[in-house]
Amino acid sequence: MRGYHDIGGLAGGAVERDEHDYALWEKRVDALLVLLSEAGLVRVDELRRSIETLGADAYDKLSYYERWISAITRVLIEKGVIGVDELGRKMETLKAQWNDPAASEARP
Repeated sequence: MRGYHDIGGLAGGAVERDEHDYALWEKRVDALLVLLSEAGLVRVDELRRSIETLGADAYDKLSYYERWISAITRVLIEKGVIGVDELGRKMETLKAQWNDPAASEARP
């Protein structure tokens, strides 16, 4: 049985072969994966498993690097490297800083 992520051999439309610039956040996701891999915290097989078990809706909605960061997050939570509560608190802090530029300028 073919998984939703297994699109090999199916018609998928035109492939854009032009090089393109990556957004800064995409470059950071790539760098983060390299660092986590070198530290032995995330392996390629774990990343792939996590991407392939996102669920069809998430897999279709997320971009390539959004899938990566979602998978990285899931693996780190599974391993207890970060906790869901800790991640949520940090996300709220960053959201507040994003909404209040003066707060982010005051950071050390």
